[in-house]
Amino acid sequence: MDEQSNDQQPDGTEPSEETNVPVGLPGVPGGVPGIPGGPVEPEEPEPPARRRGMRFLERLAVMVVAASLIAVIFHTAWLTTLAAVVLGVTIMRVGWFFLQSFATPLPPPPDPGTLRKVKLVFRCSVCGTEVRMTAATNEEPEPPRHCMDDMELITPIE
Repeated sequence: MDEQSNDQQPDGTEPSEETNVPVGLPGVPGGVPGIPGGPVEPEEPEPPARRRGMRFLERLAVMVVAASLIAVIFHTAWLTTLAAVVLGVTIMRVGWFFLQSFATPLPPPPDPGTLRKVKLVFRCSVCGTEVRMTAATNEEPEPPRHCMDDMELITPIE
């Protein structure tokens, strides 16, 4: 048996040379989680709803401080000034949203031959059978055939 295999731990890893403590003990990477002295478990990131709530509270606090400063400087009613600041911020955010939507380019059309979602209903003029088409290779597909004849489109193409 060679000397190299004696240096390895049962899980195939080598012991830490700095501390010379075998892996698997509390206080060492790979130790028992949840026990004092065990490995440090990574903190879970905050859920998006909590971050969104914190951002809202931060923005609200900034608006209250701004309204207070404006009310003190210009000797206006505090509640009226707060309402004006909130209304102004709301108008600016809605306007910014619309400007961003205008600046965002449309996605490129899908490659030819790939299926697109459609919502079309066709009816056979001979027997009255109706067919709903949910996917097609283009936006205006050819009507399917039934009773040896083309079916009629019932829903308008948007």
